[in-house]
Amino acid sequence: MTFPIVRHRRLRRTTALRNMVRETVLTVNDLIYPIFVTYGDNVKEEIPSMPGVFHFSLDRLEEEIREVVDAGIPAVLLFGVPETKDAEGSSAYDADGIVQRAIRAVKAQAPELVVIADTCLCQFTDHGHCGLIHHHPVTGAAEIANDPSLELLVKTAVSQAEAGADIIAPSNMMDGFVAAIRQGLDEAGFENVPIMSYSVKYASAFYGPFRDAAHSAPQFGDRKTYQMDPGNVREALREAESDVAEGADMLMVKPALAYMDVIRLLKEQFDLPVVAYNVSAEYSMVKAAAANGWIDERAIVMETLTGMKRAGADLIITYHAKDAAKWVREGLAGGRA
Repeated sequence: MTFPIVRHRRLRRTTALRNMVRETVLTVNDLIYPIFVTYGDNVKEEIPSMPGVFHFSLDRLEEEIREVVDAGIPAVLLFGVPETKDAEGSSAYDADGIVQRAIRAVKAQAPELVVIADTCLCQFTDHGHCGLIHHHPVTGAAEIANDPSLELLVKTAVSQAEAGADIIAPSNMMDGFVAAIRQGLDEAGFENVPIMSYSVKYASAFYGPFRDAAHSAPQFGDRKTYQMDPGNVREALREAESDVAEGADMLMVKPALAYMDVIRLLKEQFDLPVVAYNVSAEYSMVKAAAANGWIDERAIVMETLTGMKRAGADLIITYHAKDAAKWVREGLAGGRA
């Protein structure tokens, strides 16, 4: 049967009808909020390229966590900006490092809040790369050493779990990182701590504002030898398959907006939760356009996050989380959908 018997607009006629048949619904429980913690006292500094996102010192972190809890957001993802850096990123796995101290502070204030620890070295190394630097014995060229880097990543993950992290989220893209961290966590008695793997992380131009926020830009070269080529999708499947085999509990795609097809691919191929990272430039572009009056920020954000969920994301890491949580509540209360 077809028109005029079939009329698709019948179910779009009123707000109530549209709400009843909506296929994809964004909820507050889908959201994870990233937070940047730094050294010093009484620090709450807005990141210039990310309006509304701040660096917090530990003594100012409580107010941000209070807002997150009041918004009903179930989880935060912690990034640390250390006071000192070295070639091995030793402050990443220091028991008294900035991330470890932040984890303990958050868990003391809000025990039920899920604390996710980003597990990488780039914010902590003086060269800004996600692993150790070795030099080629013949050419002398600097290279990112895969296997020796795994040892430090394991130390970092274990120290974060010891501090109280509920989830370890390794973002380094070294080969074998999930297997190494899973073994390290298990041997340290943290077999129940899940791994949210940055399984498919592209060498993307969308990370610019984050590198400003995390002070993690590489001091030489780029990360294309370990992060994925944006033109590749079959490789994304291979990366995810490896992580599943190595014991990952969740699979992440980063960035999200330009890689909806990859989110859908992972959703169709695997039965693990899929996480989309709505990254810094995706956030900053919306903020810039909204500041100029070119777009309706609320409408764009909610449509974008809903699109990520429709593509297959079970969870969304987003800097819009606090606003989105408010807009979701307003929608449920009868406000604008």
